[in-house]
Amino acid sequence: MKQMRIFLPLAVLIFTVAAPAHSAKNAAAASAPPPQQSQEPSAPTIASALDREISGVEKQIMDVAEAMPEGKYNFSPETLNIPGADYKGVRTFAVQVKHVAASNYFIWSPLTGDKLPEGLKGGNGPENLKTKTDIIKFLKDSFTLGHKAAATLTTENMLQNPGNSKSTRLRLATFGVAHAFDHYGQMVEYLRMNGIVPPASRAKD
Repeated sequence: MKQMRIFLPLAVLIFTVAAPAHSAKNAAAASAPPPQQSQEPSAPTIASALDREISGVEKQIMDVAEAMPEGKYNFSPETLNIPGADYKGVRTFAVQVKHVAASNYFIWSPLTGDKLPEGLKGGNGPENLKTKTDIIKFLKDSFTLGHKAAATLTTENMLQNPGNSKSTRLRLATFGVAHAFDHYGQMVEYLRMNGIVPPASRAKD
């Protein structure tokens, strides 16, 4: 009985001390700002999807263009004189790069309304571009136009024919990517013929 008389006051004391602490904890939790929710990624659009494709081929083409030494920019397989091969008249590496860039302008400019660069008269690019630096700048600028072209696409206009083109906007946007990848494959072979491993095939660190 004596133990019971001691226990009851002790229990009351423990509850009295613990209750304010518990209440303070609940009050602090109620007044704390709600945790920030992670921002939802924006939904993809036809423009963003095409822009991503252009970025992909742009990286591949730019990497091989940078990988070829300037002294090899005038290389073509014709100079190898491979028995049984027929490379007569094929494009040099420099012209391959300029052809991709020139084609980008011809394909994507109807989407943006931009004028073609001065001196661009054919598919092999301006003849006055000779150095690696100038050719790569021409290439880079052509992909800048590609990103601008992709940004014009919407679900409402993608099947329209821009200007006098017989192709839809979507067809032009995607064909620019497909055409660049076609020549990427050829440029990779030019690197291999010169003992250069293409950047995309190199071992990752």
